[in-house]
Amino acid sequence: MLTSALMKATVVPADPNSLSVTVGVAPGCGRGVFARRRIAKGETIERAPVIVIPEKQWLGLEKSILSQYAFDWGENDEHAAIALGYVSIYNHSYTPNAQLEQLLNELMMEIVALKDIELDEEITINYNGDPENHDPLWFTTASPGRRSKRKR
Repeated sequence: MLTSALMKATVVPADPNSLSVTVGVAPGCGRGVFARRRIAKGETIERAPVIVIPEKQWLGLEKSILSQYAFDWGENDEHAAIALGYVSIYNHSYTPNAQLEQLLNELMMEIVALKDIELDEEITINYNGDPENHDPLWFTTASPGRRSKRKR
């Protein structure tokens, strides 16, 4: 039988990300991320670790399905990264309500609200990194690429 101290140590804390967001169906987009509560402008919505893919290894993955979910990574975007959590499921918008920020030294990404987000509202980011950047995206061109995101 487990002692009460051991039982307390084995309790898994609630995932703070799942308290704010949930994955659902976004009409015309497949999956998307939606607010489970009101989120204030400037609030961190999600914080997720990344798996960095060194530049030399990226060539072997570039034509795989992972290329659709990889982000540019590094001081000069020389590497790629796969974000854990829900980060790769947020849909694109040229009028996003959130922004993805890279924390290179921490090997983390954060989604931060650009404006107040209401309960059940879809949370979107601009895949170009800068919310004001309206350049065509990699999936609208012939060559595969990675998502580029603003670094903090």
